[in-house]
Amino acid sequence: MLRPNPALVTANAARRLPRWVPWLLIAAYVLPGFLGRDPWRTEDLAAFAVMLDMHHGGPWWTPQVLGQPAETLAWLPYWLGALALGTLPLPAELAVRVPFAGLLGLTLAATWYATYHLAREPAAQPLSLAFGGEARPADYARALADGALLVLVATLGLAMLSHEATPTAAQLGFATLVFYAVALGLRSPSDATRPAVWPNLALWWAGAWGWALSGGPVPMLAVSAAGVWWWWRCGRPPRVWGIAALGSLCAAGVAFALGAAAGQTAELIPLRWGGWSTLAAWQGLGRLLAWFLWPAAAFALWTLWRWRGRWRAPHIGWPATVVVLVLGMTFLNGGDDRTLLLALPPLASLAAFALPTLRRSVSALIDWFAVLFFTGAAVLVWLIWIAMQTGVPPKPAANIARLVPGFEPVLDGWLLLPALVATAAWIGLVAWRLGRYAPALWKGVVLSASGLTLNWVLLMTLWLPLLNYGLGQAPVSRRIAALVAPGDCVLVHGLDAARIAGLQHHGGLTVRRIGQADAPRCRWLVASPTDFPGLARSEDLSGWQLRTEVPRLRENREKWLVFERR
Repeated sequence: MLRPNPALVTANAARRLPRWVPWLLIAAYVLPGFLGRDPWRTEDLAAFAVMLDMHHGGPWWTPQVLGQPAETLAWLPYWLGALALGTLPLPAELAVRVPFAGLLGLTLAATWYATYHLAREPAAQPLSLAFGGEARPADYARALADGALLVLVATLGLAMLSHEATPTAAQLGFATLVFYAVALGLRSPSDATRPAVWPNLALWWAGAWGWALSGGPVPMLAVSAAGVWWWWRCGRPPRVWGIAALGSLCAAGVAFALGAAAGQTAELIPLRWGGWSTLAAWQGLGRLLAWFLWPAAAFALWTLWRWRGRWRAPHIGWPATVVVLVLGMTFLNGGDDRTLLLALPPLASLAAFALPTLRRSVSALIDWFAVLFFTGAAVLVWLIWIAMQTGVPPKPAANIARLVPGFEPVLDGWLLLPALVATAAWIGLVAWRLGRYAPALWKGVVLSASGLTLNWVLLMTLWLPLLNYGLGQAPVSRRIAALVAPGDCVLVHGLDAARIAGLQHHGGLTVRRIGQADAPRCRWLVASPTDFPGLARSEDLSGWQLRTEVPRLRENREKWLVFERR
């Protein structure tokens, strides 16, 4: 027996969020992190290295870096980056990010539309009021979709990984497209607004193929199988869900065939769960879940409680199914945060259904927490930026000098201006929200989403030079490039794809691996100290002289060995 519907929503509470608000919020969230940022270590730079290799004539069917297989096996993300490098008249690090900015936009849009269609389900509708005045279904669905978008933007784990140009970011976009395609097909057959079959299947196929070719055929198959089951359960004919299943199976088959051709099939199977025998591993997983999924997980748990007894309804059951599957795959993959990232869109959709059930006092508590937490974080970002520029307060300035030696802060008006605008907008939003009672469903999360966006903007403007210096490979690559005469090439040994990309992109060097058949007789050799014993055993180093040791940042960290031919 179904429990009473917990949603009681008036027409006033379901009023639409002004369209310019989500568009402005999306722009403020998406663009910082893609503009002006260097590729950071390790996955971001490693993917950039593969794209550079393809752009310079490397094989497209077996992604590699200087003859060695790519560290993350995928195809479509690297193709997108290489195509952008070859067609867009932009700096290389910006060009490769253009398609991935579109994929992040796809993630946000697909989450909104998936939640909208789930909220149109009959079981999701709020109770009718005795004297009328309840929300119309379309208005109610739009309000919940707005809430899901705000929850997703407010979730801490989304910000960094979604702004990379990596297979992870591509998987997120295509996985959300599959989630949306299934939600679209769950609408009741009697619903006159139910979409046509073939566009629905096209979305499914596009998401499944994109996800599989981005390196995720196994999680794609798991989620697709769950989607087929939900379509069967909701009365879709076998012909429809059969075609959907065929698309997923074909996509996975092609991905595994390409993996076999590259000799890396095992890389496509995310099974790295042997480390769960220690308490520290479980504590690490708990910390990851606590911060990475905040605050979406808290809202989602409240949804499951308030809608208990209706878990079999599509608007609860489908997003919950995907979240459970991704959590299981995260466990099997050793607690990998990049796997957990795929849970965020369905988790935000599930969290949105908590909004109609929140009491006014709870919404006020959420608002005050958001104001205190995000304002405090913003003040800290500004304080450390002031310390970088002026040396006052002295303790933060000393910590920066110790942690990032050699960094010289520069006052950049183009970075300062958006930080000032974002801070002023936050102050105005807080004054508006706390100064009046807004009965809209999305009111409880608008400050959280805006507060996280504020801090993301501040980090990607005020702190951007510091983060580029500390997290990128530009400083060490340029120090090595200063030793190399123009036109000279550099041999490398023991450097991963990220370090090689740094030497190529930031140092402007022609790089080859030592020992390769086509390696030229270069004057310089750069080696990792951890792999130097193996190099000494495999190569004759009598003709080389150690010229210098270059630390990446601090002297107590790993140093790169730079040799010059005698």
